[in-house]
Amino acid sequence: MNPDKKSFGKTLLNSALLLAGSIIFALNMNTFIAAGDLVPGGFSGLSILIQGLFQKYLNIEIPFSVLNIGFNLVPALIAFRLVGKRFTILSCFSIFLSSILVDLLPKYEIVDDPLLIAVFGAIFGAIGIVLILNSGASSGGTDFIAMSLAAKFQTSNSFTYMLLFSATVILIYGWQFGMDKALYSIIYQFCYTQVINTFYKRYKKKTLFIITEDPEQLSKALIEITNHSATVWPGDGAYTKKHRYVVYTVLSDNDIRKISRYISQNMPGTFVNVLNSDEVIGNFFIRPLD
Repeated sequence: MNPDKKSFGKTLLNSALLLAGSIIFALNMNTFIAAGDLVPGGFSGLSILIQGLFQKYLNIEIPFSVLNIGFNLVPALIAFRLVGKRFTILSCFSIFLSSILVDLLPKYEIVDDPLLIAVFGAIFGAIGIVLILNSGASSGGTDFIAMSLAAKFQTSNSFTYMLLFSATVILIYGWQFGMDKALYSIIYQFCYTQVINTFYKRYKKKTLFIITEDPEQLSKALIEITNHSATVWPGDGAYTKKHRYVVYTVLSDNDIRKISRYISQNMPGTFVNVLNSDEVIGNFFIRPLD
């Protein structure tokens, strides 16, 4: 296939995923979340909390788009420098589009059972976010902050801090508008996270043991393609008695697909063993998305 046509096709697919994900996000906000008076995590949840407080105490209605876009401005500028330009621009487009759609689309109550709203709203909303993530963008908000801190300090602890932020928003919402809504929001958030973890693989880490005759070529490819290095051990084939090398590295699922494609095309005869890694301690980080 012509590289230009392949690139155009990929861009078209990513644009379609981004558009579909943004529409699903807005529909979920105006159906399940609005019907159940739920508050999601992140800046969208903070926007709903601020909206509710202004309506409750000042009788003032603030558009969701004004709050959500406003909260994302500074994190977006930081992510632009630390995470990646293309990723941030696409994410900003998603944030702007989905926020505007939340204000424009009508609110509609599909069901009135709060448990069904929490569970199926989480599934529906997570599908929208997975589409956005697979387009090479994100829904912004605390994702911007977490990924910026992860890129700056090469740590995944920042995602834990953002989870605590979301929990704080939910608890304040419960204090002001009813703890039953906060508890259902927690159920929503749990199911939402599980669906995303199931269908989005970028941050899942796996260990690779690669047997090769050319560790220098492979190590160079790993650095250029995945921005990860490796450890090389010398070895000998038990049957062939030929000298080999064992290349050890830890990659995300997304990077495994890329390096596997390179190995199959350029290093025939190379043996790769992939193992799930529940936890990695030390200098592991996800490369910027540009």
